[in-house]
Amino acid sequence: MKALRTHAVGGPDTLRLDEVDDPVAGKGQLLVSVKACAINFPDTLMIRDLYQFKPERPYAPGGEISGVLEAIGEGVEGFAVGDRVLACPGNGGLVEKLAVPAKIAFKIPDEVPFEKAASLLLTYGTTIHGLKDRGHIKAGDTVLILGAAGGVGLSAIELAKAYGARVIAAVSSEEKGQVARNAGADDVVIYPREEMDKDASKQLANAFKAACGPNGANIVYDIVGGQYSEPALRAIAWEGRFLVVGFPAGIAKMPLNLTLLKSCDICGVFWGAFTMREPERFRAQVAELFELMAAGKINPLISETFPLDRGGEAIAKLESRQAVGKLVVTMD
Repeated sequence: MKALRTHAVGGPDTLRLDEVDDPVAGKGQLLVSVKACAINFPDTLMIRDLYQFKPERPYAPGGEISGVLEAIGEGVEGFAVGDRVLACPGNGGLVEKLAVPAKIAFKIPDEVPFEKAASLLLTYGTTIHGLKDRGHIKAGDTVLILGAAGGVGLSAIELAKAYGARVIAAVSSEEKGQVARNAGADDVVIYPREEMDKDASKQLANAFKAACGPNGANIVYDIVGGQYSEPALRAIAWEGRFLVVGFPAGIAKMPLNLTLLKSCDICGVFWGAFTMREPERFRAQVAELFELMAAGKINPLISETFPLDRGGEAIAKLESRQAVGKLVVTMD
């Protein structure tokens, strides 16, 4: 089979399309004929050895996949050859076949395309955990989302609206702002991509405050980090929840006096650890996501697909922050 793998630390241009032996389904595993693999920000970090997990090389990046069951390992129940499934293995997905633990696999409803199924777990899974478990979202909340036009950001818009919130989308361009509006955002704030000085940071904070209204944001969903975090924190409501989801713009240094003045919480959203620590709650949330999809309340936006031999281009496009919605590599 073919596999797009990293052999040395480097960027997407260092990935190599290899011919390797087919895997087999070991004890407790499923062998999946991969149909789609979604690209996510950890893929850009992992190949550069900048992520918290560093798999042994050579390996294929690609953290979430969907496909068709080809074989079932010893001790596995509840699945049949031919089932349509998705899984979030963390890496290894840019391959034609992959053996995954059965405990991390989920059956896909017949009406859900493989590309959309592969785009569900890391984005919507992170967000449903973040908004419900860490943000305690409720109807009538105001939610400020940084990086709102990416895959995770769009999932946050859709889920926040599904739970009855008012959504302010913060993005880096008017084009991305329109994408956020199309997804259901009530208002949009455009932030600069260039480095901000103190005055520009204050202006952005004021723009966030104006969009959120006099009471501020009950939830800040921060996917971006860096220089954008503090202005967003300044727009938070009394007893608001600031959710730390990711930091492609860098790790922010926050003035903790603001947390006292607003009596607010800064909460980490570590979805991967949550799925391992609380697997039953995780499975219940995946079931809820499929229900929301069936009801038309969420619908992953696939902006572009790539063949396997061009998977490095998809990672490069995401790394340069050019992507809108999800980028997906397809195997057929």
